[in-house]
Amino acid sequence: MPAVSSRLPDFPWDKLEPYKATAAAHPDGIVDLSVGTPVDPVPDVIQRALVAAADSPGYPTVWGTAELRDALTGWVERRLGAHGMSHANVLPVVGSKELVAWLPTQLGLGAGDRVAYPRLAYPTYEVGARLCGAEPVAYDTEAFSAAAGGTGLDPAGLKLLWLNSPANPTGQVLAQEELTRIVAWAREHGVLVFSDECYLELGWEADPVSVLHPDVCGGTYEGIVAVHSLSKRSNLAGYRAAFLAGDAAVLGELLQVRKHGGMMTPAPVQAATVAALGDDVHVREQRERYAARRTALRAALEVHGFRIDHSEAGLYLWSTRDEPCWDTVAHLAELGILVAPGDFYGPAGERHVRVALTATDERIEAAVKRLG
Repeated sequence: MPAVSSRLPDFPWDKLEPYKATAAAHPDGIVDLSVGTPVDPVPDVIQRALVAAADSPGYPTVWGTAELRDALTGWVERRLGAHGMSHANVLPVVGSKELVAWLPTQLGLGAGDRVAYPRLAYPTYEVGARLCGAEPVAYDTEAFSAAAGGTGLDPAGLKLLWLNSPANPTGQVLAQEELTRIVAWAREHGVLVFSDECYLELGWEADPVSVLHPDVCGGTYEGIVAVHSLSKRSNLAGYRAAFLAGDAAVLGELLQVRKHGGMMTPAPVQAATVAALGDDVHVREQRERYAARRTALRAALEVHGFRIDHSEAGLYLWSTRDEPCWDTVAHLAELGILVAPGDFYGPAGERHVRVALTATDERIEAAVKRLG
């Protein structure tokens, strides 16, 4: 069996430790904007549901309770505009990162298969391909979205295509017309599409659209699955609450694999998910917090000489001073501000940094003062 070091890339965050130490030495403490982990409280309505379900001595089911599946199908239809969703079209998962990392393996992919993902992307798409022995292929979103004419991504051996809109790290949003072309191209070539839409609730300068919208998929979910998470919209990163929606045949196969693997969302988390998807108030309140932080931080970065690219949605500002990203990381660390270097997300990010909005109001205010 090959060693992990030969199968996987180095874990990128380890390289950031010296800069974290520099930032932590600031007299007023570190402002950590490097990781998109929520810092605001879990909404009361969700906490109450979790506690009420705490007496759950038996094993939960992989597919989840009927109440959970009702909540998932109802939310997908209400929020994403999907039509005709049944329980067969949804599947809870134990956090979206687990799904991204192990999906190619669960689909039975391996040597000779190719898995495609955006050139600027969350590193786990590549990791998932490498874990099963498939070939990872990075593509340019702009080139591929114009691929209806037969140019762009080579479909030979391509079994899985990852989309990510709104994108991490850039915050770029694919327009409805682009998504429609990509889905049509993938169906023409027999390529399965998984669309990571975990930031869909956080559109700022664009209104993100799901691949499940009938104007994109034509009212049929054949060959497409959307990935959604409650980590960002409901501050539930610690709960590992996520789900899939789309092609019933694909989800049925995954359900069988996950049953054998014991991949069960805990019963209290299932109950909390039902409460979270049934309440829109806390989502609006959290959006308002992030909007205020985004406005303040963006203005401060621009005054400091940064240009913000894309960033029309999501929890990050894709920022550049037109210099190598590690120079920018070092500069900000001297101010006590820690950010993520753009090359964590691929070589195309080598002159950008990703600045997260996930810090308390007090820490965001501190960053704004230091940048000013």
